[in-house]
Amino acid sequence: MSNEKTAIKTTYFSILSNASLAAIKWIAGYFGNSYALIADAIESTTDIFSSGLVLLGLKYSSRPADKNHPYGHGRVEPLVTFAVVGSLIIGATIIAKQSIINIHTPHELPEAWTLIILGIIIAWKETSYRLVVRKSKETKSSSLKADAWHHRSDAITSVAAFIGITFALIMGKGYESADDWAALFAAGFILYNCYLIFRPALGEVMDEHTHDDVAIRIKELAKSVSGILETEKCFIRKTGMKYHIDLHIIVDGDLSVREGHQISHILKDKIKLEMPEISNVLIHIEPND
Repeated sequence: MSNEKTAIKTTYFSILSNASLAAIKWIAGYFGNSYALIADAIESTTDIFSSGLVLLGLKYSSRPADKNHPYGHGRVEPLVTFAVVGSLIIGATIIAKQSIINIHTPHELPEAWTLIILGIIIAWKETSYRLVVRKSKETKSSSLKADAWHHRSDAITSVAAFIGITFALIMGKGYESADDWAALFAAGFILYNCYLIFRPALGEVMDEHTHDDVAIRIKELAKSVSGILETEKCFIRKTGMKYHIDLHIIVDGDLSVREGHQISHILKDKIKLEMPEISNVLIHIEPND
């Protein structure tokens, strides 16, 4: 299965997971008198929207290169990641605002059975995170990585809710707001995660070099081709799940243009065969003076 199909299939899993858990959290939070659980439901609801954006972005980015987009459509991936971060910030702001209101508003203690619901949710969301983040590494997808962090942040907000509800139930009357303080903490953690998701996507848009492992592998392949004496520059840009390479190789200066051209094509074919994540390789030949 191609990276694009794997990423899209994983995103469908995220959408179904978030929709199911959001419904459970809304119902349990309402009937269990837990705003921390309702805050968790808000976060999961925004996750449905975010996963939908990721799905659309992945489908668009998988389109082949055309006349207007010679490098393909992969740049839409980090742009979708920015939108996902925006939805997280909105969700965190709503949670924080309502938490502050609830802290100053008298209300009943949460129901003890909500802890059982939260325990199941925590286990499921952490499992979902591990599955999606593994797929994001396999496919080199930044938007899928952002989607994975949605699952992790959801798990941690659920842990915060679990701690807040437990504390409120143990301490009893007068500590009802512990649940709301937990929701406020969760909002802060979501905002922190926003930065962790945003930074790599920004680096991708700015063509920041963070691909040393790819460069090392390319140079190893170049040195294995007969006629290539050494490599010089190796510039790498990532667009979606694909890489575009600008590589300088050093050959004998007495070779003919035709011989140098043939060597470059042998190397290009070898790189694309050994590294299917490479979309295009532009090779510049330097004489060994």
